[in-house]
Amino acid sequence: MVKDSIFKNKRILMICRETYCKPLWFLAEKLKEDNEVAAFFIMSSECSYTKTYYNEHTYYEFQKLVPDIKVYDVKDICEQFIEGLKNSKEPYDLEYLKMIEEKYCHYKNLNMQLMSSQMNSRHYHWRMYWKVTSYAENLYWLELNYKKIIGLIEEFRPDVIFDMDNAELQRTILCEVCYRKKIPCMTIEYSKLGYYKYPSFQNAFGIDPYFVNLFNEIKSHPDSAIKESIEYVENYRRENSIMNKEFSGSVTSKYERDSLIWIARVMHGKIEYFYDMDIRKKNLKLKKRSPMLYAPSMPYIRYYLEEELKKRYLYGKNKYFEDPVEGEDYVFMPLHLIPESSVFVKASYYVDELNLIEQVSKALPIGWKLYVKEHQAMLGERGFEFYKKVKEIHNVRLVQINYYKDPKPWIVNAKGVITITGTAAYEAALLGKRSIIFGDVPFALIDGITRIRSFDDLRDAILSFGPVDSLHSAASYVEAVKRAGSEVKIFELMDQADEIFSGKRERTQEFDDMLNELIVFYEKGYERYHEALEKGYFISDMPVGSEDDLHDKKG
Repeated sequence: MVKDSIFKNKRILMICRETYCKPLWFLAEKLKEDNEVAAFFIMSSECSYTKTYYNEHTYYEFQKLVPDIKVYDVKDICEQFIEGLKNSKEPYDLEYLKMIEEKYCHYKNLNMQLMSSQMNSRHYHWRMYWKVTSYAENLYWLELNYKKIIGLIEEFRPDVIFDMDNAELQRTILCEVCYRKKIPCMTIEYSKLGYYKYPSFQNAFGIDPYFVNLFNEIKSHPDSAIKESIEYVENYRRENSIMNKEFSGSVTSKYERDSLIWIARVMHGKIEYFYDMDIRKKNLKLKKRSPMLYAPSMPYIRYYLEEELKKRYLYGKNKYFEDPVEGEDYVFMPLHLIPESSVFVKASYYVDELNLIEQVSKALPIGWKLYVKEHQAMLGERGFEFYKKVKEIHNVRLVQINYYKDPKPWIVNAKGVITITGTAAYEAALLGKRSIIFGDVPFALIDGITRIRSFDDLRDAILSFGPVDSLHSAASYVEAVKRAGSEVKIFELMDQADEIFSGKRERTQEFDDMLNELIVFYEKGYERYHEALEKGYFISDMPVGSEDDLHDKKG
């Protein structure tokens, strides 16, 4: 079992959404013995549907721990949302939202907060099963969620909040509310260093000030003080393959097409999945009541079929992707999965990748090309019209996704790297190459990574491309990540938890060891938070009290 923890006599709130909450169930089971534990399910469909394969080992698994733990969800505000829009074209309270924006928007204003959910941002992505939402829908959903979350925090009064992801509107709201109320709300920040993650108290938006201070402190030391991390970076530069081991076996490391037989099996499974959800388990009626909250099934099925077929086509020789040209001067620009939190949460102003490609192409020196490479996980999702528009730009090449089986050749042969917030900038920095990013990510602390805040700055930043002496700062970053974080094997934890729930696997010592590392992660975060609080790194001077609570201003 999980080792003894510093969490004793605490009120612990766990934020739950789909697969990410499965490891938290095991932590809740353990920690409820010495603490008051609650779980908050933030996904409308997950807590509103009857028991299906989708939610039986998440929401309904947590119900088994009741009454030992308290389970909160958004079912009540989902119903309120549907009825409110049925009775009024504008059911939202604009004055309330203006007060919220004034008092609870330290990190982002409300329109930026809406970008954290693909449910409210359909205009910016290709997932057709989500509808384009209206102004009234978005504002009313914001209002209801703020009231729900402020009320929940007042009722449960958590000492600490555990989370494992940063996507969805409720997490963004929790981050803002907890900042004001001085509650450590911890989620996972991906460092890009192997399995290492460190705790973020900003919903992984921006760089946590405590981490910046830790990095700067380590960077001020000589190489001899961080010898092991120096050696790590030197060895990294000698490796033939630099693909993060955490991506092993995932779609990110996939370079070959699937057979038509495999696609047929996948689609059969999808159809069975939705038939069971809608017909056998009788959720179809609920889906018809609000396509914003409960995405309909037929667009899902159509989307998955088109994605699989397009993906298969694009893995082979096709009219969109081309091979690189030997000896050509180029800047490497790998694309992102859209939507994903690394863009929609971390760099909300830069989600339009076609616009970014256009702006970068204008800033290139004459004779240079921009090599744009699709993200493996995005293959098949993006519309072909996107590729057609990219190929019209005279100095841009859309390169074949599987020409190389590792990111290293793309980077070392390039003049430099441009990415919104992607891993390629981290990899380039460790390899001694310069890069440009458009969001505040932790590895941006490493020398040679330039954060662009205006397209006017692109030209000079690109002209500065070339080798950079990043060894010491890269090693300092590696050292800071190890001190601040832990090796949390998130995807292994989620997969094994699911297999344990399904009866496909016995609970093993390996699983418990990974759970123990997750507890160590939260322990480190809790201690870092209070240390930072004492030093005034990130907590404002705002008073805490009932005068800040706005959930009862209407009704």
